[in-house]
Amino acid sequence: MQYDLLVRNGTIIDGTGAKRVRADVGIIGGLIAAIGNLDADAVATIDADDLVVAPGFVDPHTHYDAQMCWDPILDSSSAHGITTVVTGNCGVGVAPVRPASREVVMWDLVNLEAIPYKALVEGIRWDWESFPDYMDAAERRGTGINLAFLAPLTPFRHYVMGEASLERAATPAETAEIAELLAGAMAAGAVGFSSTNASAHIGFQGRPIACVQASHEELAAYARVLKQAGRGAIEIALGSAGSGINDSDYSLVDTLLTESGQPVTFLALIKHFDKPEAHIAMMERVAGLIAKGAKPQMHSTNLVSDLNLRNPYMLSAFPSWHPLFNQPAEAQAAIYRDPDFRRRFREELKTIRGFHADFTLVWVNDATRPDFQRYIGMSVQSIAAERGADPLDLFIDLALEDDLKLEYTAVRFGIPEEYIGDPRTLIGLSDGGAHVAILCNSGYTTEMLGDLVRKRGLLSLELAVKRLTSEPADFFGLADRGRLKPGLAADIAIFDPRTVGSNSARPEPRNDLPGGGRRMVVPAQGMEYVIVNGQVLLDHGAPSGLLPGRVLRPGIGM
Repeated sequence: MQYDLLVRNGTIIDGTGAKRVRADVGIIGGLIAAIGNLDADAVATIDADDLVVAPGFVDPHTHYDAQMCWDPILDSSSAHGITTVVTGNCGVGVAPVRPASREVVMWDLVNLEAIPYKALVEGIRWDWESFPDYMDAAERRGTGINLAFLAPLTPFRHYVMGEASLERAATPAETAEIAELLAGAMAAGAVGFSSTNASAHIGFQGRPIACVQASHEELAAYARVLKQAGRGAIEIALGSAGSGINDSDYSLVDTLLTESGQPVTFLALIKHFDKPEAHIAMMERVAGLIAKGAKPQMHSTNLVSDLNLRNPYMLSAFPSWHPLFNQPAEAQAAIYRDPDFRRRFREELKTIRGFHADFTLVWVNDATRPDFQRYIGMSVQSIAAERGADPLDLFIDLALEDDLKLEYTAVRFGIPEEYIGDPRTLIGLSDGGAHVAILCNSGYTTEMLGDLVRKRGLLSLELAVKRLTSEPADFFGLADRGRLKPGLAADIAIFDPRTVGSNSARPEPRNDLPGGGRRMVVPAQGMEYVIVNGQVLLDHGAPSGLLPGRVLRPGIGM
């Protein structure tokens, strides 16, 4: 027997949680052919001595809907061993779309996912209209890693209802038409659908995106599409989840579980610095939903992001900030100076969990004024103390004094460490492809292995790999991914357990978006090889030039 690729002498961690073993992996035709002590020839060989050989990681929460048009290897994820991404989360995406509505779709991505408008204008190809067309277009272009698609509800509602989708619930006739389109997406191989009811999720013209207006009855009808298909999953961002889930959202998730007969993942289980026990109370609150098949999604790293007041995405949870979006700088400055704006913001901070307002966790990372250079690295709290100013006022005034060009970095949320190894939760929330100018959390896989496993010992390497591979693959019905087993797809991450890691708090800027726009990227350490469908995609971080990824279509052929 001759293998296409033989990975020799590796420490195999197979994604099931089983104890590691030393063995070889033989690959033929993109599939794992054998695992063991293999004495055979191979077209190509990798020596994995002293390295871990694991299944390629599966990221369940990305927003690469547009980026896949110009970045076929999705390098901010693939560099960290991620070989499959689930895109189309939070109810926002780029299909279906009529030509006249492309502007609406792009502004939804700009305002909700903080993707630069110019990059979208110059980078999206628009070689589709329907959702099945969109999946086919991704397949035609080629992809370095595997793509699994959730059908995002906002463009589906807008496709059927037009402008009315931003204002009201669908009528029974409109609901039936949207459900038929969703059924078509499932027939084409979508892994489910996504939505949000968070009013902070604003899109075109600074208005809540279309799926926020969907009624419970509507969503129940769309859930029944999955029951009819006999497969799929639902992802939903809940408006109340940040503060514990209210009765209405609890009832909604319960309805989605009942009507679909399929699993539901909801956002988000997060650790608030100003309410450090809230995530524990939330897990107790949703125990009944978890028992029926729900999984709260959670970070495995601190969420750290850049923030500037010219594009204040991070503060979109606060109604007082909504008039600031998509405005010229002069208009924004006038609002920021308005004492009534600041008063309303202070009142909202008492009840809305969108920002902790702990200014010891917010620091200056860049400024254009020469006399402000000494502030770089200083917290807003310490600068306010030096100036004898109120920290919240100083936070706004300092940006105004630098003509809204000043950049902050903020630690937004912490890790719910109590649940990092808990299979009742789904590790994810990387938001890969979103908020690209202010953060990059798509390296959560290597950061988790380096920080939570090696440095802090919060969970074993075997369990960590399972959490990053078979658990998300199983949740979305990707039966041939997430494990190292003969007959399954040869998606493999090979890394050095002594050095693997990354640091989301220190991303590097790159000006390589279409049109020269800036994005933040977190470099990976210790990720030696990334193999997708049996072919080497990355060799010590260097792209091979191959595009071995596939559009995954569970239920109709993988």
